[in-house]
Amino acid sequence: MANFRIFVEKYPEFQVEAESLRKELNENLQIDLKSLRLLNVYDLFGFTPELLEESRYKVFGETVTDMVSDSCDLDGTKYIAVEYLPGQFDQRAASAVDCVHLIDPAANVRIKSSKLIILEESVTDEELAKIRHYYINPVESRMKDLSVLSDSENAGVKPVPVLEGFTEMQDSELEEYCHKMGLAMNADDLREVVLYFRKEERNPNETELRILDTYWSDHCRHTTFTTELESTGVEESFLKEELDGSLRLYLKLRKELEREDKGLNLMDIATIGGRYLRKVGKLDDMEVSEENNACSIYVDVDVDGKIEKWLLMFKNETHNHPTEIEPFGGAATCLGGAIRDPLSGRSYVYQAMRVTGAGDIYKPVSETMPGKLPQRVITKKAAHGYSSYGNQIGLATTHVREIYDYGYVAKRLEVGAVVGAVKAEKVRRESPKPGDVILLLGGRTGRDGIGGATGSSKEHTEESLETCGSEVQKGNAPEERKLQRLFRRAEVTRLIKKSNDFGAGGVSVAIGELADGLDIYLDRIPVKYNGLNATELAISESQERMAVVVESKDEQEFMKYCHSENVEVTHVADVTDSEKMRMLYKDKVVAELDRSFINSAGAKHFAKATIGAVEEKDPFAREIAGESLKEKLINNLKDPNVVSQKGLIEMFDSTIGRSTVLMPYGGELQLTETQVSVQKLPADGYTDTASVMAFGFNPFISTWSPYHGAAYSMVEACSKVVASGGRYEKMRFSCQEYFERMTHDPKSWGKPLAALLGSLKMQIEFGLPSIGGKDSMSGTFEHINVPPTLISFGITTVNASKVISPELKWEGNKLYLVHHKPLSNHMPDVDQLKKNWKFVEEGIENGDIVSAWAVGFGGVAEGLCKMTFGNSFGIDVKIPEDILFDYSYGSIIIESEKELDAPEAIFLGTVTAGADGNLRINKKNIPIDDLVKAAFDGYERVYPATSKPDMKRTLPKGMEGVKPKKVKKVDLRYKGEKIAEPVAYLPVFPGTNCDYDTAKAFRKAGAKVEMSVFRNLTDKDVLESIAEMKEHIDHCQILAFCGGFSAGDEPDGSGKFIANVLCNKIISDAINGLIARGGLILGICNGFQALVKSGLLPYGKIGEVTKDSPTLFRNDINRHVSQMTFTRVASANSPWLSGMTIGDTYAIPVSHGEGKFVVREEMARELFENGQVAFQYADPIDECVTMHSPYNPNGSYYAIEGIISPDGRILGKMGHSERYEKNLFKNIAANLEQPLFDNAVRYFRGE
Repeated sequence: MANFRIFVEKYPEFQVEAESLRKELNENLQIDLKSLRLLNVYDLFGFTPELLEESRYKVFGETVTDMVSDSCDLDGTKYIAVEYLPGQFDQRAASAVDCVHLIDPAANVRIKSSKLIILEESVTDEELAKIRHYYINPVESRMKDLSVLSDSENAGVKPVPVLEGFTEMQDSELEEYCHKMGLAMNADDLREVVLYFRKEERNPNETELRILDTYWSDHCRHTTFTTELESTGVEESFLKEELDGSLRLYLKLRKELEREDKGLNLMDIATIGGRYLRKVGKLDDMEVSEENNACSIYVDVDVDGKIEKWLLMFKNETHNHPTEIEPFGGAATCLGGAIRDPLSGRSYVYQAMRVTGAGDIYKPVSETMPGKLPQRVITKKAAHGYSSYGNQIGLATTHVREIYDYGYVAKRLEVGAVVGAVKAEKVRRESPKPGDVILLLGGRTGRDGIGGATGSSKEHTEESLETCGSEVQKGNAPEERKLQRLFRRAEVTRLIKKSNDFGAGGVSVAIGELADGLDIYLDRIPVKYNGLNATELAISESQERMAVVVESKDEQEFMKYCHSENVEVTHVADVTDSEKMRMLYKDKVVAELDRSFINSAGAKHFAKATIGAVEEKDPFAREIAGESLKEKLINNLKDPNVVSQKGLIEMFDSTIGRSTVLMPYGGELQLTETQVSVQKLPADGYTDTASVMAFGFNPFISTWSPYHGAAYSMVEACSKVVASGGRYEKMRFSCQEYFERMTHDPKSWGKPLAALLGSLKMQIEFGLPSIGGKDSMSGTFEHINVPPTLISFGITTVNASKVISPELKWEGNKLYLVHHKPLSNHMPDVDQLKKNWKFVEEGIENGDIVSAWAVGFGGVAEGLCKMTFGNSFGIDVKIPEDILFDYSYGSIIIESEKELDAPEAIFLGTVTAGADGNLRINKKNIPIDDLVKAAFDGYERVYPATSKPDMKRTLPKGMEGVKPKKVKKVDLRYKGEKIAEPVAYLPVFPGTNCDYDTAKAFRKAGAKVEMSVFRNLTDKDVLESIAEMKEHIDHCQILAFCGGFSAGDEPDGSGKFIANVLCNKIISDAINGLIARGGLILGICNGFQALVKSGLLPYGKIGEVTKDSPTLFRNDINRHVSQMTFTRVASANSPWLSGMTIGDTYAIPVSHGEGKFVVREEMARELFENGQVAFQYADPIDECVTMHSPYNPNGSYYAIEGIISPDGRILGKMGHSERYEKNLFKNIAANLEQPLFDNAVRYFRGE
């Protein structure tokens, strides 16, 4: 065995990433790089020369796109080499190891990856330093020394020290000790620890202190929210009477609920509304359990015409601090952690939203505050992190919004909200008993995330960026996808008595919370690498881990199921009757803490709260610059909080799960944004039951008055749900609170107090409870504070057939404003809103109202403009200008097919054909193109929504007018005996995420679906999986490779893992046998990538790939793209395309980062001549084939979306035809159902 280093660089025509980085550096650093080379560097340990050669172009590079070298001449050059910090998870290296094991399952190899940037000689030392400072985030990475080739795998374990002299500390020493040890607890808390160990007559060791610091952190135990408010007061202002009334309301509820002996604190105010509404019968649908995984309510779900009782679970999660210091990892694990909460409750998570807050993202990087990352860098890397995780795990994120306020420079706002559901009878909830066992399943443990809970609880300063490296968790979405599959199985969930996910605090909290008495065996915990000591094992927040309690008799059965899903599982703890949490390391007790002391959460904290005076002014008035109405409308749409964020939103997969009722953008042009997230529940059969979720928040109103801000956040969420076709009456809420670090100033405490009182009043007056939430109380950086933030997330169920979207539907329809006029103290008029919302609900129910917009940041003007964009209709309306631009939360613009005679509806005007290209507002004509440009162009500076193709032609030269070869229908028929129910085999690889969608599509068509999970935890698993896969292929009729991210689409390329499996001789022989007996093969998205990279497409044979072969490569825009595309049928030479006619068009969802079909002209000519080009991207207006973005979403040469093999029986395509069913994509009016799956079944039936 030997150690090697290799360098991988793209050929010039594939250097999209390098060119993108060059432009980014030039723009953000104000330099002028003419060229830049970007290489991936791999340090390889334990390889034989033979294994290296076999891996060179199968794992580390690709024959078509890469140069793989053993050396790189750096003499006389200027360069930057960057590697991850030790202990940071490296997905690229981990996936490379997985791919190598497909070549040699028994190989004991280790890999490190790094980046090498080679710059032109003219770069100055000053510029080099600027690039280095910009590119390297010290929280996660560092400069790499290319003269060293070493493996740190054999690091020693540092002993855990006993803290000598701890119990002898005096009170005067405690504050300094907290600072020295980097503790989140304060001196009062530490005093409690000292007193406890004095009673124990021993000094604690470091593990015990770190456990308590983690357990008692604000993040884990909400110490700020549970601080006793000794007094509450309200300063004199016009709002004093209102605020005093809400305080009295709270005290009255405490009395009615007999809670006067409980602590008077922010937590009590936040939860008392739900408690009261449950007592009076307005919350009878809430699941009550000692498990507190997520908000959980019972809902009725129609499945195949029958009503079933399900649990609907929802949760919002923040990762503000981690995202601030390491944006990609922080945002990725924000979503990962949010998912695991309802997942640990045994629900399948299928729906997500993302709400974020940033400062000025257009600000030059040179103006960044010391100790901060640039706002543009944070926002872009965070979006990449969150979207990467969601896209890989297979979670539809259908509503994304970033809010801009200077206060978020203090610390970023990063919020993920998710929804899960499960049939109620699949869930077992029981209290653990002595003798039960606790199993750890999922990912392995490393140093990533150590101190995350305590770190997020601290105020941060200029030095924080340099000292917080280990606090950031690293995500591994394919690992969490495996947990989702496991927990979707009823036979698994019925064995689980209780479950907890690993987030803040790691083992100490996730396992520590499961039972009062525990013995935890730290040395059994599977690790990513050697060298972790007991403290690190106890508090590491490594992701993708779950702990479950099962009866001891069920342990082996549960482990068997884990093995079948490729999930690592270990018995790591036992439930005892000791009422102590004991941790053992190699049979030695390293921590022993009384449960009562752990649960005490430290010292009792006290504070005084005073709600500051509220300035008397109109909080809804907005001054919009401009002399004319046109100028004002344009400037309104340019407002950072009004602009269209299409280039951001389309980074997130919005269609995975076969459940998306509304796309993020609708209309023929996909330019009208939706205001809600609506997804069907994840039933195996057909359902029209969907969950609709919306959020509300305005930082400017909240800064003026947190009380009003919280009240209107609920009003806004309700209005959005009502405007989409939902009913507000059964909405349930979860709130996100994010405030500055609390100080001794009572006014700082008054801000969250006021916000929670405003929310409480709305809950009681509307009868809508908040049943969960998340608080983050450290939004301070030196002198800057985040704006008082209380975001209301509201959810309810809705019939998908009743959902409407905001784009205007047809000329001649009437436009009305259902107007809300606030009370004199600017609070919502609840009675008026109830009446208005009821009117809108009934209008949608009976079909009169066909589109609606809940008025938000940009006032009525925003809604009127954006409603026209999607279908390019015009309007002719009259409206007072003060109503046009002011905040008007609670108001709804509606489009009706008939005249409405109701006092709630103010007639505005009509929808026009838009033939003259104008909107007519108050007798002024404003060109719609100017308004679209204003709404979209500014944001494209940071988040481009379109790109320029490097290929212009839609056909190879000389092919114009040439008809492709046409195959006779008789030659496309199945030659074997008819099969009524053909078997479709869907192998599930690490990273596959479209398995359920594809299976549902095949079952609906009449096929029998079989799946097997490709397991690769051990060399035995790999060999067994290959044998299982061969057996399935040998007796199936259809082999389908589903979409996803094969091993995370790493190392640096899509589909490599699957392609390496296909090239295994046993598998390739089985596939050849399937082809020989007339079988069909389908590859969608990631499956298409694997077919191309194995040679099955376009050649019909495995192993035919050469440097001249076609490939699928990074989208021209250099990011993930998720949208609806129109594809045009280019051939009918396949059983898959039976019944289709050349020229037919379909609207198909795409979601990929590497979908650009790159093919040399000679090969392209051959594909077109043979009729092997199945589909091409088309313009939705004229239905002509196009190279223009966004209609060609990736820059595919000759607009090719899908191709077939020479015999037509293998089809590969990027578009996700499996993701459509009735009542999905309702804001896309087009031919949505492509009958591929029906055609495959009919082929074997001889129809």
